[in-house]
Amino acid sequence: MKLYLHRFDLRLKHTFTIAHDSRDVQPILIVELRDGDLSGYGEATSNKYYQVTIEGMMDVLTQIQPLIETHDLRSPEDFWTLTNKHLAAHPFAQCALDEAANDLWAKKRGQRLYEAWGLSVEQIPMTNYTIGIDSVEKMVAKMLEFPWPLYKIKLGTADDLALVRELRRHTSATFRIDANCAWTADQAIAYAPELKALGVEFIEQPLKADDWDGMKQVFEKSVLPCIADESCIVETDVARCAGYFHGVNVKLTKCGGLTPARRMLAQAQALGLKTMVGCMNESSVGISAIAHLLPLLDYVDMDGSLLIANDPATGVSFDYGKVIFANENGTGARLG
Repeated sequence: MKLYLHRFDLRLKHTFTIAHDSRDVQPILIVELRDGDLSGYGEATSNKYYQVTIEGMMDVLTQIQPLIETHDLRSPEDFWTLTNKHLAAHPFAQCALDEAANDLWAKKRGQRLYEAWGLSVEQIPMTNYTIGIDSVEKMVAKMLEFPWPLYKIKLGTADDLALVRELRRHTSATFRIDANCAWTADQAIAYAPELKALGVEFIEQPLKADDWDGMKQVFEKSVLPCIADESCIVETDVARCAGYFHGVNVKLTKCGGLTPARRMLAQAQALGLKTMVGCMNESSVGISAIAHLLPLLDYVDMDGSLLIANDPATGVSFDYGKVIFANENGTGARLG
């Protein structure tokens, strides 16, 4: 098994703005594990908020290249455990490696990844399409440019309710709100009734990640369910969210890949929490990996490849929110 590292700069179709960041270009790292004629692919993004760089990920993966290349890949879980001894402090790099390992493992079995996991995709959720923070005129224009049945609206402005009211005038689609830690408990509780009346399904991460006292109030008083994002990063966070959130949004890059994500989703289900997986501004490599978790999810946000103008890969596609799997084994991702 050989390790290859590929870096790309993804150009976003529109400036992507959330409560604590804004970008036009997203650097990514694609990990390739090659065994004979088969290649498995995985992806991770750089991230200022979590201080992750492409150079840093390449460095830590190169350091364990001999370990990776001498491993006999028979179980992605065993491979994750082995490499996590060296990558525990580098979950983004671990994610890209783990996605590639799962992809290659399923290809060697001659199966799609969800099939290799024993899952069925007969009943799976639709993905939302994200509208980043901008002027209200530009947010409306973005929405009208891309008709979709389900939108995630990024908030954290001086007049969030007015913004949602204006967006509602132009579509009957279901809304999801992502405040990205921008609100107080009082704001979240006060906003929820009108947001519900405006057709909002849930609120994602309304408060700062460590504001557990505030989230307890929101959990008890909000008329809309709340989904944890920044408050649920790794496996030990799932149990912490019970009684504070109604569900958890698992990000593969933050938790270290598909392997721990599956454990987190199983734990969340056992605790009665709604399950969701979200994405970064990723190419079809990372998005295709997410697709195989769909049978385990109540909600999904996997629109990253729809937001970029120069996807270096192919994989899953979309039909008005519906996920269409590629006619390929593994995750379905192909580079180039």
